[in-house]
Amino acid sequence: MSEESTSLVTLGAINGVYGVKGWVKVFSFTDPKENILEYKTWKIKKNNQWFTCQLEAGKSHGKGVIAKLEGFDDRDAVAKLLKSEVMVSRDELPDLPRGEYYWSDLEGLEVVNLQEESLGHVDQMMETGANDVMVVKGDVKRLIPFVQEIYVKKVDLEKKLLIVDWPEEFDAD
Repeated sequence: MSEESTSLVTLGAINGVYGVKGWVKVFSFTDPKENILEYKTWKIKKNNQWFTCQLEAGKSHGKGVIAKLEGFDDRDAVAKLLKSEVMVSRDELPDLPRGEYYWSDLEGLEVVNLQEESLGHVDQMMETGANDVMVVKGDVKRLIPFVQEIYVKKVDLEKKLLIVDWPEEFDAD
């Protein structure tokens, strides 16, 4: 992974073209979804190639957002951006209150239970409506609710460690 990519955070993905004038459909990972439009400089990553784009315009549209990027003025021009990630510099993200975390900071952390058994690493996070859920991959895949003080006992970003109250034998497979 390049030094550049480690200082970037994925905020969404380009998943379609919209109209004929160079607009794209974006699936936003931000909450609310329109927050992705607050960032004016996007790093677009596709097939390990990088593009830096300036957001010209954007708005909410259905379950996602649509965006117009400078320099992309027709459907054919933006088609090459399909299935690409939308990233921004970590420095642009607002600081979070104590006890709140960006999903990208949790992904990759080692997950250990109270019995000091390693359950694997956080592969990804997902939203369920009731609460966020960690997909932990180790010897088996586990779905562990990210509920602090109940299941999540400690998050140590410096040690890249997450301690949970979750028995090793309780898994999703």
